[in-house]
Amino acid sequence: MTNPDNSSSPSPLILVDGSSYLFRAYHVPYLQALSTSYGQPTGAITGVLNMIKSLQKDYPTGNIVVVFDAKGKTFRNDLYTEYKANRPPMPDDLRTQITPLHNIIEALGLPLLVIEGVEADDVIGTLAHQASQIGMETIISTGDKDMAQLVNPHVRLINTMTNVELDEASVLEKFGVKPNQIIDYLALMGDKVDNIPGVDKCGPKTAAKWLTEHGTLEQVIKNAENVKGKIGEHLRNALGHLPLSYELATIKLDVTLPVKVDELKASQQNTDRLIELGKQFELKRLLADAEKQATTSTTATAEQTASSNPATKETDYQCILTQQDFDKWIEKLNGADLIAFDTETTSLNYMEAEIVGVSFAVSEGEAAYVPLAHDYPDAPEQLDRNEVLAVLKPILESPKIKKVGQHLKYDKNVLANYHINLQGVAFDTMLESYVLNSVATKHDMDSLAKTYLDINTIHFEDIAGKGAKQLTFNQISLDDAAPYAAEDADITLRLHNVLAKKLAEDSQLNSVFSDIELPLSSVLARMEQFGVLIDSQQLAQQSQDLASRIINLEKEVYELAGEEFNLGSPKQLQEILYKKMDLPVLKKTPKGAPSTAEEVLQELAISYPLPKLLMEYRGLSKLKNTYTDKLPKMINMRTGRVHTSYHQAIAATGRLSSTEPNLQNIPIRTEEGRRVRQAFVARPGYKIVAADYSQIELRIMAHLSSDKGLLAAFAAGRDIHTATASEVFSTPLEDVSTEQRRNAKAINFGLIYGMSAFGLSRQLNIPRHDAQKYMDLYFERYPAVLTYMENTRALAKEKGYVSTVFGRRLYLPEINSSNGMRRKGAERAAINAPMQGTAADIIKKAMLAVDQWIIEHTEDDIKMIMQVHDELVFEIKEHKIAEYQSKIIELMENAVSLSVPLTVEAGIGENWDEAH
Repeated sequence: MTNPDNSSSPSPLILVDGSSYLFRAYHVPYLQALSTSYGQPTGAITGVLNMIKSLQKDYPTGNIVVVFDAKGKTFRNDLYTEYKANRPPMPDDLRTQITPLHNIIEALGLPLLVIEGVEADDVIGTLAHQASQIGMETIISTGDKDMAQLVNPHVRLINTMTNVELDEASVLEKFGVKPNQIIDYLALMGDKVDNIPGVDKCGPKTAAKWLTEHGTLEQVIKNAENVKGKIGEHLRNALGHLPLSYELATIKLDVTLPVKVDELKASQQNTDRLIELGKQFELKRLLADAEKQATTSTTATAEQTASSNPATKETDYQCILTQQDFDKWIEKLNGADLIAFDTETTSLNYMEAEIVGVSFAVSEGEAAYVPLAHDYPDAPEQLDRNEVLAVLKPILESPKIKKVGQHLKYDKNVLANYHINLQGVAFDTMLESYVLNSVATKHDMDSLAKTYLDINTIHFEDIAGKGAKQLTFNQISLDDAAPYAAEDADITLRLHNVLAKKLAEDSQLNSVFSDIELPLSSVLARMEQFGVLIDSQQLAQQSQDLASRIINLEKEVYELAGEEFNLGSPKQLQEILYKKMDLPVLKKTPKGAPSTAEEVLQELAISYPLPKLLMEYRGLSKLKNTYTDKLPKMINMRTGRVHTSYHQAIAATGRLSSTEPNLQNIPIRTEEGRRVRQAFVARPGYKIVAADYSQIELRIMAHLSSDKGLLAAFAAGRDIHTATASEVFSTPLEDVSTEQRRNAKAINFGLIYGMSAFGLSRQLNIPRHDAQKYMDLYFERYPAVLTYMENTRALAKEKGYVSTVFGRRLYLPEINSSNGMRRKGAERAAINAPMQGTAADIIKKAMLAVDQWIIEHTEDDIKMIMQVHDELVFEIKEHKIAEYQSKIIELMENAVSLSVPLTVEAGIGENWDEAH
């Protein structure tokens, strides 16, 4: 399935820097104390095995390869006799742990490489380079910063001890230079541990500054005469040895290895050997795991395994190349109770995708792939696409012939390009899984197959490759394409048979699936196909204006800072804000460095001009890059409109999200954000109408808590924030001040998001005891709200989930966590999720009601074009606006029945901003 919600990464290659972790584990205090009863140290062994275990847990399908340094000198010692001369010899209590560790890794079945004459870094570099050339995703598990030079679109680093991950963007963020500048960066700084000579007094900031200015070490050397001050003298003194430093810092990518990267696979664990080693070195965890595995292997018979694991079922997958075989399958499809259906296409963009083939399954284990447009050299002759689709059209359009698929909205959109209106969609496995438990797993087919069927499916990247060299489906050999495509249909049918039974056990969950999510999929498909109209000229002008403003902001920042620096580098920003300007440190990163996160800069921006300018710079840059530059490029040539993709199975609470473009995140509180919305326009003769639920989550809180005060305020149609201010501050409604209303609004919204008194005090910029007093007064006036919150937390702890008004379950895996921060976060979510989830359900029900009404109007005089948060946006013919606007409000306000009235506000305009 060439499908954006069914994509899944192939098994990644995980290269473990064993030597790096060995030394790090050796120096961990609590591990240093570990030894056997006869005095053999085991701390480093335990530490490395724990890290490997962690990797196996985090990457269950990962292909783990462990690499260690070999004994003796390397080619770098030949280049420079003083290389690593300052390093003390390896301690004996560490040396004695190496061979046992190697033996255990080999017994675990993991490939182990120790290559003489080079370092582990060079072996890892060579393997990563080989993997990149064939598009294989590679994760290097290391604590060594030098490895950052290996990062590319296919390669990233992860430090298993700190759980810090580095890709191309985060290398730049961490070091201030790109991955392809890391060698230059290391050469300039030198390395005291490895005894690599660099530029004296040249630290990370200076190295990054020079490379930002000149690009490469070579150019830094060429411009050495222009560097002023003492550091310039140091640079010129180092010119003679910088090329050597560069060579010493460079990780080799061409080591001669006994095996190629694609041949490195884990072998069967030697359980007996693991038990033997576990006992010998008194490694309790290793021994327990091995003995458990031995017991399982002994008791499980081949028959039991075959009957319990669907992967072992016999399969009959056919590749249909003849009319006769196709006709047989048409008979099966016409007679089937339920058809699993899937398309294979050329693109994830449903508006551009061309059908390459289709697959079907009517019973578990029996599936067929009909290739239609594979055009690689020597591809076999295939059935005519137009003729096949013409025969399939009555089946696909029949509401009586039931279909199941994985994310069928995509297939429905693709078929629409061929004038086929897919009907009879009875089930969708992605949505079944999502409704069953939105956080239990990812909802792509590969993840679902592993979770619910214990089947490792063929991944798209397994047959197509990855990255720039990835093949489109029409280029893939039928020998690979047919089993993959047929398996998609077969697995989809198997998944449905499992998931449907689980959903049927709870009538409310089943209703959320069948009455909300499944029919909504068709509504979203219609919205996606129609798209939205964009004024590209207006956006182009805004991009020019933003570019000028961004340049001016950069100059203003440099003037305030007193120097130029990389505004995108947190490290350089830390230097400017906290060392040079001595601003207060409000928050630190996990590593203890002063934070430059957005929320920190926002708080600093209240009192200091530089953070304020930085926030404006970041906001405008994001707006330009994400919207004003990008939106015009997204206009479809055929329709002249922009077509987003709405995602039902992303947000845990049931909220919809959208991508390409993301309509949910266009700012509305800033002038420039509203200007982007002004570019969303209507066709000539039409106008934009935007209808928005008013204070829906607070209304849901009133409904859920049944608080008399809140219910009365909403029933009377009072402004809820004014009403709250009146209650909390004991002030008559007519005398409530603007500041009192603002404070009440912060309390109202803060409480439904689980805000503490500390959080409220920061938001209102008042003392904490005053914030606590406001909250206490609030709960005195609205006591049922406090009762609801306490009961909800208790129920969440007991059941592990909370529910919306309509029965959607929102699971909270961390609600009983021993980690206080995670538990508190889950408790806050327990309060907010029922409100946010119910709001999501309500607007989805409203969309269904409005869409049904629109379908009854055959004329092209109204289209629902966008859904953003609690708002629906329409394109309506001008002479119909008065009639249709009132109908939309009526349908939305009556979509559901709560104990408080729902209120919808609607506006009209030439563009989205005017209508809001």
